[in-house]
Amino acid sequence: MRIRSALTALVVVLAGLVAGAGTGTAATTTTAAATGSPYCGITWGSGAKSAGTLSTAPLVEVRTGRHDCYDRVVFEFDGAVTGYTVTYGETWTEGEGLPLSPYTAGDELLRVSLQAPAYDDEHLATVPYRVGEHAANVLRYRTLRDVVFGGSFEGYTTFAVGVRARLPFRVFVLSGPGTHSRIVLDVAHQWQQ
Repeated sequence: MRIRSALTALVVVLAGLVAGAGTGTAATTTTAAATGSPYCGITWGSGAKSAGTLSTAPLVEVRTGRHDCYDRVVFEFDGAVTGYTVTYGETWTEGEGLPLSPYTAGDELLRVSLQAPAYDDEHLATVPYRVGEHAANVLRYRTLRDVVFGGSFEGYTTFAVGVRARLPFRVFVLSGPGTHSRIVLDVAHQWQQ
């Protein structure tokens, strides 16, 4: 008897959902619940982002930061730099073409290609990392899992940024301090509230 009552109640609920779907009421409620609102108002998306042109100003520092809604990676240059391409996917070392995924923590990789060298006019390195080395300590970060140097070749510098999942990100350029410039990568902690 209890099973029959439970089945009858289930059929009534399903019939109501089917009827509501025809009018649009139940479907609208379900869609709104499924999509939610953007986390911290972030609407960046996870598609490839690129801008700028090639520069000869060398990379001099890489640092990271934790924020309420996102984790940040900052690439600082000794001069004006505007060129970058950032996208999800496999990252290869510059000049050699070796995949960095086996050496980078995180469930997803952001391939960061900076249109500037990591060496000076005499071809001496301007950052202390070798290809495959970790450029930052991201212990206790919510989203970042790793930042690995992929090398610098013919004016381009590559990093593999490991993150915990495919999440929205943005990239932008800042001037300063002084004559320096920075390319900033922010990766959100989540998609929705």
